[in-house]
Amino acid sequence: MPIPSIPTLPAGDAKIPAIGLGTSNLGGGNVRGETVAIALKLGYRHIDTAWKYGSERAVGEGIRAAGVPRGDIFLCTKVSHEYLRADDFARSVDESLATLGVDYVDLLLVHWPNAAIPLKETMGALAKAKRDGLARHLGVANFNIALLDEAIALCPEPLVNLQGEGHPYIDTTRIVDACRARGIVFTAYTPLGRGRLLDDPVLGEIAQSKGHTVAQVALRWLVQRGSIVPIPRSSNPGRLAENLGVFDFTLTDDEMARIGALKQANARIANPPGRAPKWD
Repeated sequence: MPIPSIPTLPAGDAKIPAIGLGTSNLGGGNVRGETVAIALKLGYRHIDTAWKYGSERAVGEGIRAAGVPRGDIFLCTKVSHEYLRADDFARSVDESLATLGVDYVDLLLVHWPNAAIPLKETMGALAKAKRDGLARHLGVANFNIALLDEAIALCPEPLVNLQGEGHPYIDTTRIVDACRARGIVFTAYTPLGRGRLLDDPVLGEIAQSKGHTVAQVALRWLVQRGSIVPIPRSSNPGRLAENLGVFDFTLTDDEMARIGALKQANARIANPPGRAPKWD
């Protein structure tokens, strides 16, 4: 099977592969490592992990097992909200790199905001990781527009990415438009709603008419909007390959609108009380 060519999205001086592999809650360590190796052999070049996921060690093992040159892989990890003070932040980055078995990550994110720690201190620590050569590009995750703008203003280095929940059941129009206006790529996690979208009748009807799967249609809806990188997760090799097959067809304007109309109230999956900001 030929390895598909994955387009990239520009953000500042970063080129972010337009689809990636999420590794949150993917399974046991061996499953994750094998999954990462399989994904890379299939053609994935964007791997997303985090200290909080507990998947960094297996991700590193998967990268080494795949035999894909490190420079060809766009690797993202995140510093958890508990470790956003400067000293804690630096230790967390060092620990993540050691656990991954790499010298740097391509993208380093603040995983969630923490109102108890000054954002200026956190952004200074984030920028230092880049200046020290430990991260090539920087961003934040689970920030609303106000926090994103504050982070941009306070960070001595440019931000290229905002990661947040993104799928047809929640309305991400405002946050994606804000990212686009600021030259930032939006990475959409849980792009299939943790499987909740797979039985949707509208998506099913469109998928049948296109000769594609529901998952492919949901992912295509995201990438076709522009400035969005979905990071679906799966440990099934067939589904891993399937999720890459979203660049050889297009949705009509009517199909895009019908999928966009699926948004629902209270459909957000990642919304931890006391940690989540007021969402846009």
